[in-house]
Amino acid sequence: MENVLLGKKALNFILLLFSLLIFVNAQPKGYIYEESKVVNYSLPDPLICNDGKKVENKNFWSEKRRNEILRLFKDEVYGNSPQQPFGTDFKVIERETSALGGNATRRQVVIKVSNANRSLDINLLIYSPNEVKSPVPAFLTINFHGNHTVNCDPEIKITQSWVRNRNGIKNNRAREMDRGISSSRWSINQIIESGYAFATFYYGDVDPDFHDGFKNGVHGLFASEIKTKRKDTDWGSIAAWAWGLSRCMDYIHEDSLFDHKRIAVMGHSRLGKTALWAGAIDERFALIISNNSGCGGAALSRRRFGETVKRINTSFPHWFCENYKKYNENEEKCPVDQHMLISLAAPRPVYIASAEGDLWADPKGEFLSAIGAEPVYKLFGYGLGATEQPLVNEPVHGRIGYHIRSGKHDVTEYDWEQYLKFADKHFE
Repeated sequence: MENVLLGKKALNFILLLFSLLIFVNAQPKGYIYEESKVVNYSLPDPLICNDGKKVENKNFWSEKRRNEILRLFKDEVYGNSPQQPFGTDFKVIERETSALGGNATRRQVVIKVSNANRSLDINLLIYSPNEVKSPVPAFLTINFHGNHTVNCDPEIKITQSWVRNRNGIKNNRAREMDRGISSSRWSINQIIESGYAFATFYYGDVDPDFHDGFKNGVHGLFASEIKTKRKDTDWGSIAAWAWGLSRCMDYIHEDSLFDHKRIAVMGHSRLGKTALWAGAIDERFALIISNNSGCGGAALSRRRFGETVKRINTSFPHWFCENYKKYNENEEKCPVDQHMLISLAAPRPVYIASAEGDLWADPKGEFLSAIGAEPVYKLFGYGLGATEQPLVNEPVHGRIGYHIRSGKHDVTEYDWEQYLKFADKHFE
């Protein structure tokens, strides 16, 4: 028996080493993955105004400095969304009270956004707990592969929007066989059992994730995007996806099902960047969660650790505004860094999550952003609750929450356990 146990331990150790090797090899070569190679840098002070004045209290922050930083991010990083009016119509196309084994009610809602003679449909999937009386708090999320992939539920409508050709997908069309393929990321049953509603939409409904000169998706709704030359400060896809989150929030505020003051926004990877930006520009989000968001999300750009500004602008030229390309290999000249993005959430709770095996997203840089945002939170009497990056799987749940877990670039059950505990704490 003892030999069997020793054998199992040895096997587990080998598997762990193999996993770590995979993690290391998965990182693109030619980039910084060692702290000793990080160059010296200094961060812009979120509490020093453009005119040199020091922010001394929360009112001065809210009335002046926050607006300055928000403007800089709009003009230099994410871009400005169009300001012209548009029409919005909500239609509940399906409602089932016995979903998820009778534990939840499923709603499928079409949010139709129109401008002139163009329109766009955002398909919002909602599960709400049957054991909890309305209004209920909720997690609003944005998914990568279509609503039908977040759960095996056969009644979820398959997206008709563009999807990426991968894992056997052809002609950019979703398939029945892909139903539930991303269910491990969403822990929907756990969310429902904890008394929260779960809402999600497919990011490709708003803006397909490829570069065609900003003619597709929501960019095509606005005549100025097509008929005139884009400005260097015009919005990219991350701002477009964040705009979609706000349109879903418009619907949520019309539906008595939801507790409108307890809505959390959550996203992973590029959609973690999106969640942070959505939380910055739309203060209706009461809690913001960024999962493995990396460069252009929670990680400090000036560190140039893992993915860099040049690499992200080269690989994904449609994500940010044109001005952001000025900072390719020139990060120190950017008037903002990502700790200032985190600070825009203050005093609302914000959670930043990293993964030990995800060096490309710079876990330490994500934590240092939380540290850099703390002076703003202290204006409101809040903080992070840690001065050094915590050990793996030892979360910190201050007003700014943070954890680094074991594993790779993904969303796991462990992540959701922390998000639910964090929401319970701040939504009580």
